[in-house]
Amino acid sequence: MDSLKTEDRATDDAMTAATPATIERPSATALPAVITAEGPKASERFFTFFTDTIRNKNTRAAYYRNARRFFDWAQVRGLALRDIKSFHVSAFVEELSQTHSAPSVKQNLATIRMLFDWLITGQVVETNPAHAVRGPKHVVKKGKTPVLNEDEARHLLESIDVSNLVGLRDRALIAVCLYSFARIEAALGMTVGDYFPQGKRWWFRLHEKGGKHHDMPAHHKAEEFVDAYIEAAGLEDQKNAPLFRSAIGKSKRLSETRMSRHAALKMIQRRGKKAGILTAICCHSFRATGITNYLEHGGTLEKAQQMAAHESPKTTKLYDRTQDAITLDEVERIAI
Repeated sequence: MDSLKTEDRATDDAMTAATPATIERPSATALPAVITAEGPKASERFFTFFTDTIRNKNTRAAYYRNARRFFDWAQVRGLALRDIKSFHVSAFVEELSQTHSAPSVKQNLATIRMLFDWLITGQVVETNPAHAVRGPKHVVKKGKTPVLNEDEARHLLESIDVSNLVGLRDRALIAVCLYSFARIEAALGMTVGDYFPQGKRWWFRLHEKGGKHHDMPAHHKAEEFVDAYIEAAGLEDQKNAPLFRSAIGKSKRLSETRMSRHAALKMIQRRGKKAGILTAICCHSFRATGITNYLEHGGTLEKAQQMAAHESPKTTKLYDRTQDAITLDEVERIAI
C-alpha cells in the first residue's frame, strides 16, 4: 500500500514536468520505462493515445496520470509490456482499491483497458490483459458535491467586498455558476463576448464539454453582478478577451490572462471561510446549489436537465438534494 502511494507521488511529479498535453513529441520524461523499453513504435503509440483520441485537456491529464501509475507499478515489479497478464491488472486494481475510491479505481481500469486496445490496433501487443478484469461495484444515487442552502448562498454573495475589481470578479463568477448551473470550466472559459444581449435579456454562452456551446438566459441578479464587474473593469469593448481574469498578486488588480480553475477553487474556499460557512464548498457546489434550489421552488427535473446541459436526467438527479430536509425531519421524529 505504501509503495503505491510512493508511486503516485512520483507520477504526480512527472505530470508536473511534462505531459502529452504540454509537449510536442514523445520524450523520456513523459513516457513510462515499460513503454520505452519496448521500442520507438510502442512509445509513439502510447503517446498518440493521449494526443489523438482525447480532446479534453483535463481528461487527457487524468488518463495520463492513470497510465503512468499502472506502468510505474509494473516497472517496480519487473514486468515488461508483453509480460503483463490479466492477473497483474487484477492485482493492481486490488491494491489500488485500498487507497482510492471506487470511481477512481474504475477510471484507472478504464484507462488501462482503452490504452491496451489502442496498442493492439497499433500492432504493439496482441491481447488486452485488462479486458476481462472487473472493477469494484459503484452505484451512485446521490451526488457528494457539497451544497449550500438558500440563506448560505445569499449570505456568501453579500459577504464579498465589492469595493475592488477582485471582489466584483469573484461575485460575478459565483453568480454565473449559481444562476446558470454552469460548470466552473465553462464559466472560466467565457470571453466578454459570451455575455451578450438577445431580445430584451442578456445571455451567457457557456463552452461545455465536447466543444458544445450552451446558451442560458442570465438571471437578473447574475446580470446585475456581471454588469457591475464588466463596467468597473472596463471590458465592454474587449469582446474576444477573457471575461474572468487572474489577479495580480494582492494588488486587487486584474491581469490580461484567464483565471485558472485552481485559482477559482482557492478563491471559493477563501470566500466561504471568510463568510463563516462551515460547509466544505468547492467549484461545483454552486452548480449543485442552483439546481437544488430550482427544484425546491417547483422547477422540473426535465427543465433542470436542459438548463444544466446534461445528457441524462440521471445525472441531473444526482444534484437534487431536496429530500435531505425531509430525511432530517423524519430522523427528528425519534423521541428517545
